[in-house]
Amino acid sequence: MNKRYTVDNVRYKSMSSQELRESFLLDKLFQKGVIGLTYCEVDRTIVGGAVPVGESLKLETAKDLAASYFCEKRELGILNIGGSGKVVVDQEVYYLDNLDCLYVGKGSKEISFESQDGNESSRFYLLSYPAHTEYPTKLIKREEADFVEMGTVEDANQRVICKYIHPDRVQSCQLVMGVTELKPGSVWNTMPCHTHERRSEVYMYFNVAQETPVFHFMGPPDETRHIAVRDQQAVISPMWSIHSGAGLQAYTFCWGMGGENQDFSDMDMVDLKAIH
Repeated sequence: MNKRYTVDNVRYKSMSSQELRESFLLDKLFQKGVIGLTYCEVDRTIVGGAVPVGESLKLETAKDLAASYFCEKRELGILNIGGSGKVVVDQEVYYLDNLDCLYVGKGSKEISFESQDGNESSRFYLLSYPAHTEYPTKLIKREEADFVEMGTVEDANQRVICKYIHPDRVQSCQLVMGVTELKPGSVWNTMPCHTHERRSEVYMYFNVAQETPVFHFMGPPDETRHIAVRDQQAVISPMWSIHSGAGLQAYTFCWGMGGENQDFSDMDMVDLKAIH
């Protein structure tokens, strides 16, 4: 397990582009045949990817967790962005097609990942936060998600928000998780932008066209920077930072949050006149 220490909004102002990438960008999430995890000090977030090829992959604990097994003190969200596969939780098998999501509750002892088709590996995106109580593991098929359409053609931000793990659908301790898909011709996400002092967030971008990055904007509203993000890379967004992106064409991203509450609408909107 890798560790990632981010910075506060004071040191942020003097950082170079490379320093920003080293602190906030996760650029090697998915590696064939392994489970890669990064432990972030922001809200004790763990971000990772599992790409099983042939044999199944077992999610192990790590010294940093001081736990007998991974979900002893944690809950876990899993989104499959690849080919069909399955996740086995304490001998219960859950089949995940592309863009299906699985919530794994605290207390789940054995978790493993398998691909169904050796020619198209499953790619499981993992997002985990500390948990205070046990809630049931639950599979959310893509068609069962809550869909909300937002944006306009004129603003180049027409998008569909798919909510998977949230209080009206799945009980969790603090994890909220979903996917936003931009429609063809739209390039902007989360603009007008916001912060939320009570939660941090992670954006994992995928279905990004090869060699065409998404420019992810971050920082306090009066001191913004950008990070060029490629396909299947993620950005950590601390509580003081906006989190918006613009691409050269449509793309998709998974958003996940943890913190004080699970209220999706709890946002501190930023007046565009305040953006510098």
